[in-house]
Amino acid sequence: MWNSNRAPGGPTPGPCPGVDVTRDEALQLMQEHTLSPSLRQHMLAVEAAMRAHASKSGGDPETWGIVGLLHDFDYEKFPNSEHSPTEGHPAWGVRLLRERGLPDAMCRAILGHATYSGVPRDTPLAKTLFGVDELCGFLVACALVRPSRSFADLELSSVKKKLKDKAFARGVNRDEVRQGADELGVPLDEHIAFVIQALRPVEQALGLGGGGGGGGGG
Repeated sequence: MWNSNRAPGGPTPGPCPGVDVTRDEALQLMQEHTLSPSLRQHMLAVEAAMRAHASKSGGDPETWGIVGLLHDFDYEKFPNSEHSPTEGHPAWGVRLLRERGLPDAMCRAILGHATYSGVPRDTPLAKTLFGVDELCGFLVACALVRPSRSFADLELSSVKKKLKDKAFARGVNRDEVRQGADELGVPLDEHIAFVIQALRPVEQALGLGGGGGGGGGG
């Protein structure tokens, strides 16, 4: 189980209510298992979107943020192209998180973001993780090709146009982007606009908007 009693570094808040892990400890675990700057960037983006959604829907931003920060931490080492529900990502990572004492609801949300896990998305936390995961990847790709490399001037119309271009960011599952909005019960346009707004304040931490971080820190 994580030690939640030591003081976290910098301005990071303390442990989540009822969760024996700090954001610093979650970030350290993610970085230990993930060397890819782009994958680190993705998890930081999903963390920001999860925090924004928690504030909107009455969830705990620390809990939701940590789920976003850790949802793909095992992907680089155990990518699971076979889509096994019990081996590789995210099953491997969740086993480790359970050993560390992460609560069941958080573990189930992480499992549920991979449809092949067979774990239903039956909580707002789980539905939100699935809803922002692919979309965050797509929005980062959209920002990267702008002259500004920023979310500040990224418009909904541009994102929708690129969603129709199957050659752009072809690794992003468009069906899951739409399904994510459906499961959250919000129009796709509203969902996209909300996540863009959530990513704007953290873009420098993502290495965008003139920031040079490359997604390595938080």
